[in-house]
Amino acid sequence: MTYSGAVEVGGPADVHELADLMISKVAVGPMNNNAYLLRCRATDEQLLIDAAAEPHTLLALIGDSGIASVVTTHQHPDHWGALAEVVAATGARTQAGRYDAEGIPVPTDVLVEDGDTVRVGRVELTARHLVGHTPGSIALVYDDPHGHAHVFTGDCLFPGGVGNTHDDPKAFANLLDDVETKIFGALPDETWVYPGHGNDTTLGAERPHLAEWRERGW
Repeated sequence: MTYSGAVEVGGPADVHELADLMISKVAVGPMNNNAYLLRCRATDEQLLIDAAAEPHTLLALIGDSGIASVVTTHQHPDHWGALAEVVAATGARTQAGRYDAEGIPVPTDVLVEDGDTVRVGRVELTARHLVGHTPGSIALVYDDPHGHAHVFTGDCLFPGGVGNTHDDPKAFANLLDDVETKIFGALPDETWVYPGHGNDTTLGAERPHLAEWRERGW
């Protein structure tokens, strides 16, 4: 079946099948958070992005193969609500942005910096530090050698705008600047965007609206 990225809490995962990577998206919790399970097709190693809520749902998605690591995109509690339970059940290594790790109550094993490589099996993703939604949010970019790029943006980029900066003009400017430079400036229109909540989008769908976002201030 064709991947759409449209998932609902309590519903099944949607699976994006790439040549080297399988991406399973599921919605969990009262804030409709997205969690993404990445599996390297060559090694079957798995990595979870955001153990947000509903540990039973996430552990069922992970299955008997377990996970090597969990990456938390940022420190807001709705993105790590199930982290302790998932780590306890799987023994997974924890990773998060250096400047958000202190806000996550589960100890972070790997402090991720801008430009660092995050691996799942033979697949490599590049971390991008984005300031504004939180001090240390990270996005993960997979530059698929067989196709277009894919980026997991946490709460920094959604269909229709960047993440919430709580009416702080400086934080908004910082976030939009980082998103423009490190995401839109570095990646092509075909890049698929997997946000922390709601539906997916592409950079091509959002790029024409960057000036509009800056003018409106959110």
